[in-house]
Amino acid sequence: MSDVDLLALNAAIKQESQFIDRMMGEISKVVVGQKEMVEGIMMGLLTGGHILLEGVPGLAKTLTIASVSKSISLDFQRIQFTPDLLPTDLIGTMIFNPKSGDFAPRKGPIFTNIVLADEINRAPAKVQSALLEAMAEKQVTIGETSYRLENPFLVLATQNPLEQEGTYPLPEAQMDRFMFKINVTYPVKSEELQILERMGKNEKPEIQSVITKEDLLRAGSRVDMVYVDNKVKNYVVEIVMATRKPEEYGLGRIAGLIQVGGSPRATISLFRAAKAHAFLRGRGYVTVEDIKAIAFHTLRHRLILTYEAEAENIRTDDIIKEILYSVEVPA
Repeated sequence: MSDVDLLALNAAIKQESQFIDRMMGEISKVVVGQKEMVEGIMMGLLTGGHILLEGVPGLAKTLTIASVSKSISLDFQRIQFTPDLLPTDLIGTMIFNPKSGDFAPRKGPIFTNIVLADEINRAPAKVQSALLEAMAEKQVTIGETSYRLENPFLVLATQNPLEQEGTYPLPEAQMDRFMFKINVTYPVKSEELQILERMGKNEKPEIQSVITKEDLLRAGSRVDMVYVDNKVKNYVVEIVMATRKPEEYGLGRIAGLIQVGGSPRATISLFRAAKAHAFLRGRGYVTVEDIKAIAFHTLRHRLILTYEAEAENIRTDDIIKEILYSVEVPA
């Protein structure tokens, strides 16, 4: 791409992404801090990537998702996952109509734009399998008929890292379907004071819609236009390859700590998320810093560590940090 074309593309992306600041302003009326979570959700909406949020209760995960939905006029459904949940509670079922004598589909809450799967690991395997079809195929099957889901369609799942009793750990195949796994942490002291002042009264701020669903879909197509240099593409591939064959990248020390590295879906997610990260900053091109900024979210749930790593209390974030430090950055 020529310098002239890149300048024009950069100007176009800067113009197209102006709504981001307005959205952030509306969301910040009720959500204090949590920038990584908010930006992660927005990147998911722009790319169609599903997101897993992990954090203890009370960290505004549901509030943030609902606020993002309101700022874009998207339909939003919250589903509390429990051990007695059935697939039909999620996708719907066939209902007999005595007047016509026929069965008609009764669509479930998954037919919406944003699905909040609250405490997803509390649901049994059959429910998770039904959700997996929706995430992977953007469709569900009721009876003998498949139905397309809304566009955009995004699954935002939460899980509590503390309570593991009575849970059903997500299978690796489903974990890989999530573009991001974002660790939601406690606010700092200054943010906690803002939360107290803003939310410690009966009257809560109202969020206004700043863009339409059609505007969001158009923005998603603009994200695809963000330029990625071949050197940056190679850097993305090198990072993922280093999770599979660390000894070839001078990372022999961690070779025995990784049981399973990132899949090709990790490479694609890293690539697409980097474009969305650049778009959020009004840039028409991806830099190495974009890759590094979203590498932890993209890879932490895809790396399966060995028992040796667990015994040494080594986390996936530690491995990713080592890889980012060691893989050569393109000039």
